Amino acid sequence: MTVASVQDRNQQAVEYLYVLRSLATELERAMQAIAQNRLSDLEDSVANQQMLSSRLGELVGELCVPLEADTAVFQTDTDDDQMRQIFTASAALQKLNQRYAALLKHSSRSVALMASLFSSFKGQFQEASGSRLKHQTWSCQM
Repeated sequence: MTVASVQDRNQQAVEYLYVLRSLATELERAMQAIAQNRLSDLEDSVANQQMLSSRLGELVGELCVPLEADTAVFQTDTDDDQMRQIFTASAALQKLNQRYAALLKHSSRSVALMASLFSSFKGQFQEASGSRLKHQTWSCQM
C-alpha cells in the first residue's frame, strides 16, 4: 500500500464527513422551507439533497474497496477522532431523516385531504329536499 493511497483514503473520509454534514444541513433547510411554505427553497434543497446523496454513494463505494497490502505498515483507517465525528454525523443525519420522513408523510396526508376537500367542493348551494323548508347550505365531501 502506498502513502498516496492512504492519503487518498483519508481525504475521502474527510469528504464523506463533509457530505454527511452538508446533507444534514439540507434536510434542515428543506424542513424550514416546508414550514415557511417556500416552494422554490424546497425545490432547491431537494436538488442539493440528490447531488449530495449521489456523492455520498460514490464515496461509500470508494471507501469500501480494500486497499492492497504492502510490506510497509501504514495506518489505513482514519483516526479515532475522525471516525467518532463520522459516526456522530451519521447518527444525527439518521435522526433528521426520520423527522424529515415524518414531516413529508404528514404533509402528504394534509395535501391529500385538502385536494379531496377542494375537488369535491363545487361552490354551489344545495337545497334541502322534501316537504321541509328549503334551506341553503354549503356542503363538501370528506
